Amino acid sequence: MFRPLPKTTQRLAMFFIWGGGVITVLILMVVIGYVLVQGLPGLSLDFLTTPPQGGLSGEGGISTIIVSTIYLVAVTVVILVPIGFFASVYLAEYARDNRLTHLIRYGVEVLAGVPSIIFGLFGFALFVTALHFNFSILSGALTLVCLLLPTMIRTTEEAIRAVPYSYREAVLAMGATKWQLVWRMLLPVALPGIVTAIILCIGRAIEETACLYVTLGGSPAMPTSLLSGGRTLSLHVFYLAMETRAFDKAMATGAVLIITIIVINFLTNWLSSRFQARLGGRK
Repeated sequence: MFRPLPKTTQRLAMFFIWGGGVITVLILMVVIGYVLVQGLPGLSLDFLTTPPQGGLSGEGGISTIIVSTIYLVAVTVVILVPIGFFASVYLAEYARDNRLTHLIRYGVEVLAGVPSIIFGLFGFALFVTALHFNFSILSGALTLVCLLLPTMIRTTEEAIRAVPYSYREAVLAMGATKWQLVWRMLLPVALPGIVTAIILCIGRAIEETACLYVTLGGSPAMPTSLLSGGRTLSLHVFYLAMETRAFDKAMATGAVLIITIIVINFLTNWLSSRFQARLGGRK
C-alpha cells in the first residue's frame, strides 16, 4: 500500500516537472529563434541557386551543398533501410532467445552509444583507405549507415513488437506462412513506426558532421558520381564558421538546416498520424 503524498510535496513535484519542461522549451526556442533571426535575412533565391565560391570571404551560395546533401541522404537510405528492416524482422520474429541473440542485441545497444567521430575514424580507415573509395559520397554514406543502423534496428524492432500477438495468432491460424505473416500483416500494421524510424534517420544524416568530416571530403563542387567528394549543410556551416569570415552565410545556412529539420519532424508526425488514422478506419 502506498501512502498518499502531502499536497505540498505533490505541488513541489509538479513545479519541478513543469519547470523542467518550460526551461527545455525556452532553451529550444532561444536557439532556434537566434539562428532564424540572424540567418533569415541572408536567405535569397540567389543564395539557394548559386554554388559557393570559396576563399576567406565565403562568397556564393549553397546550391551544390544542397545537391550533395540530397545525394548523400538518398544513398544512405537506399543502403540503410533494407538492412535495418530485415535485421529487425529477424530479431523480432525469427531469432530464438539464446546467447547469439543476446550478443546481437548487446552489440546494437553498444553501437548506439558510440560517438559519431569514432564511426568517422572507422569509415576513414575502412572505406576511404582500405577499400580505396577515397573521400567521397559513397564513403560518407557507408559511414552513416554504420552510424544509423542501431537506431533503425531498435526503432523498427519496437514497432514490430508493438503489434498485438493476437494478430499473429489469427493470421497463422488461417494457414499463412511466417513470411506471409511478416509481409501481409506485420509490415502494414508496423508501417507508421517504420516510417518514423526512416525519417528520424534522415534527420540524423542531415545534421551529422563529425563522421563526415573525415570521410566525405568537404568539396564544395557539384558531385558527379558516388565517388565524388561533397559537403552537407551541417558540414558547410562548420567550414564557414571555422575557415572564413562569412558568419552571415554560416547563419543563413544554419537557418536552412533548422528549417529542414523542423519540416522533417513535422513530416514524421503527420505521416504517423495519417497511417494511424488509416489503420483505425478513418480517412
